[in-house]
Amino acid sequence: MTHIAVLGSTNMDLVTYVEKAPRRGETVTGRDFRTIPGGKGANQAIAAARAGATVSMIGAVGNDGFGTRLRSTLEHSGVTTDHLRTIEGPSGTAHIVVDDEGGNAIVVIPGANGTVDHLAPGDEGLIASADALLLQLEIPLAAVLAGAQTARAHGVRTILTPAPAQPLPPELLAATDLLVPNEHEAATLTGRSDPFAAGAALLDRVPRVVITLGAAGSVYLTRDAEPLAVPAPRVTAVDSTGAGDTYVGALAVALGEERPIREAMTWAAAAAALSVQREGASASMPYRSEIEAGYTS
Repeated sequence: MTHIAVLGSTNMDLVTYVEKAPRRGETVTGRDFRTIPGGKGANQAIAAARAGATVSMIGAVGNDGFGTRLRSTLEHSGVTTDHLRTIEGPSGTAHIVVDDEGGNAIVVIPGANGTVDHLAPGDEGLIASADALLLQLEIPLAAVLAGAQTARAHGVRTILTPAPAQPLPPELLAATDLLVPNEHEAATLTGRSDPFAAGAALLDRVPRVVITLGAAGSVYLTRDAEPLAVPAPRVTAVDSTGAGDTYVGALAVALGEERPIREAMTWAAAAAALSVQREGASASMPYRSEIEAGYTS
C-alpha cells in the first residue's frame, strides 16, 4: 500500500445550510446546522485513507471536546495519529455557509493549528518513510516549508495545495513536486484567469501542476508534454465542501500506485464527484470500493 504523510490542519467545521448566503449586513434564516470534522489536512488524510493508502497525520488539536472528536474521526477512518499533537487551548474551527446550489463561503480560525510552526521530534523520520507528503496552507508557512524541504531531502514526493491562496516563498516552490490549486487559487498566484495560462506561468516555479476546475474537470501541465484536460463526471452537487481535498487525497493514492496521469486524474475526479453529492467534508468522502464503482477510464 502507498504510505502518505499529511502535514496540515485539523478543524471542526461549523456548517450552516441556507437557501442563499447572506450578503454583507444581511441576516437570513438557515435550515440546518451541523458540526463536522474537517480541516484541509485532515480532509486530505481521510480522503487518502478511504481511497486505499496507509496514512499518517502530522498536526495539532486542542485539549477540548472538538480535539477529542477530531482525533477519533481520523482514527476511525484509518489514519494514524501518533504525530497529531494535543496542545492547551482550543482546536481549529471553520465556519461554513453552504447554499442550496452547493456553493460555500468559509471563515477559518486556526486555534491549535497556529502552533504547528515547526517539525516535532519524530516528524522527519515519518516523512522520510512516506511515499508522498501532502501539504496545504492552513498551518504556519514555516512548518510547511520545513516539511517540504525534509521530503525533498529524502526523495519523497511533495504535493502542495496552495489554499488559502497567498504568496508562496520561492524555496517552498523549489521543494514542491506537484502543485494542485483550484482555478481561483491559480489565478491569485499568477494574475491570470485562464487556467492554461495560469498553469503555464506556474511551470516557471514548479515542474508539474494540476488545476481543478470544479464541474469543468481538471487540467494537467508539465514542462515536457502538452497540457492535458480531464472532464469531471456530471452530477448534481449538494455540498462542494471538501471536494478539492477529496480530489487531492485520491490523486495522491493513484499516483502512489503509479497510475498514468490521465487515469489518476479521472479516478480522483470520480472520488470528488461522489463527495459533492453528500453533505459535509470528511463525512462525504468515498471509500475505495465506491470510487472504483464510479470510475470509468
